[in-house]
Amino acid sequence: MRFGFSLVKGKASHPMEDYHVAKFMQIQGHELGLFAIYDGHLGDSVPAYLQKHLFANILKEEEFWVDPRRAISKAYDKTDQAILSRTADLGRGGSTAVTAILINGKSLWVANVGDSRAVLSSRGQARQMTTDHEPNTERGSIENRGGFVSNMPGDVPRVNGQLAVSRAFGDKSLKSHLRSDPDIQNTKVDGNTDVLVLASDGLWKVMTNQEAVDIAKRFKDPQKAAKQLTTEAVKRDSKDDISCVV
Repeated sequence: MRFGFSLVKGKASHPMEDYHVAKFMQIQGHELGLFAIYDGHLGDSVPAYLQKHLFANILKEEEFWVDPRRAISKAYDKTDQAILSRTADLGRGGSTAVTAILINGKSLWVANVGDSRAVLSSRGQARQMTTDHEPNTERGSIENRGGFVSNMPGDVPRVNGQLAVSRAFGDKSLKSHLRSDPDIQNTKVDGNTDVLVLASDGLWKVMTNQEAVDIAKRFKDPQKAAKQLTTEAVKRDSKDDISCVV
């Protein structure tokens, strides 16, 4: 099992706001693969914080080895509380997150908040492992919390006319109308599993899940696959920061 990653800054004038994690580690006699994409908005301090702390917080949860779902859920919440309590140094921005934890090469736990996405391929068939949290699909939850969804300004539905995702870390000024609880999926990895692609919406805006899998599978080397995915997204005129882990 090998991995590669590629990140390309978008056309916007601000600095790069996508961050990633991709590594294997040994812990308590287990091998863990830790992979993530964090897509920040209104600055890069929240995704940078997540890159440093989210996995550490998940692994700190005592029940991680017996109930990973609960541990991931609690750690996402605690991490968001920590970010909100540090708005003075982290600023008013926020971030999406998609995290994948591979335990002993067999059990894959994927969680997400926002619209960064994980797609798993088994025998060449793409399966989306995450839920895109978009204002239109979660309008009820936003309105129940006293917020609203508006396409003005622009043509994208936004929470209170500001944020194009309905769940995120941070975003203190919008938090009362936003959720930060993750959707969590678990699956077994076996001989039929080909490839896992994690990417920010800079990729998914211009590419279907199946197209991403088909491109990645053309390469034996995951680093080349990741590079080809970001190159192709740029070619298809994605303006956003584009990041992916394969």
